[in-house]
Amino acid sequence: MKQHRTLLGFDYGTKRIGIAVGQELTSSSSPLETIHNRKNAPDWTAIEKHIHNWRADALVVGIPFSMDGTEHALTHAARRFAAALEKRYHLPVYTVDERLTSIEAQHIIRDMGTLPHKLKQKKTLIDQVAARLILDTYLSQRGIQHDKKCG
Repeated sequence: MKQHRTLLGFDYGTKRIGIAVGQELTSSSSPLETIHNRKNAPDWTAIEKHIHNWRADALVVGIPFSMDGTEHALTHAARRFAAALEKRYHLPVYTVDERLTSIEAQHIIRDMGTLPHKLKQKKTLIDQVAARLILDTYLSQRGIQHDKKCG
């Protein structure tokens, strides 16, 4: 396995999906975009565009858990999304625990002084930064065993 893969990270939500890009070589990541689900389904065209444009070698999906570690409806939906990514694009898909990434993303954006006033813009930016944090979690834990199987 090459150690300089390009990764796309996803902060899955039922309405929006934040996307970030990262590099294993530099262990760095950047927010990209937030896409909106259409008809209760991911915008696969937009996702495919990013996979193709960035020549992604692997994908990372944040899996939300309750603070006590229990699963809930969004946990299962995010796992289904990860499995669908793997099936559609035939790329390795890794999952990481994403507890508190949205809250941390809000703090990062607020500290930078760039939090938009409009709620819709705020949520869109938070989703992108949360996706970057998900990638950062993966990159920082590369030496630790990951849950590669999505289902």
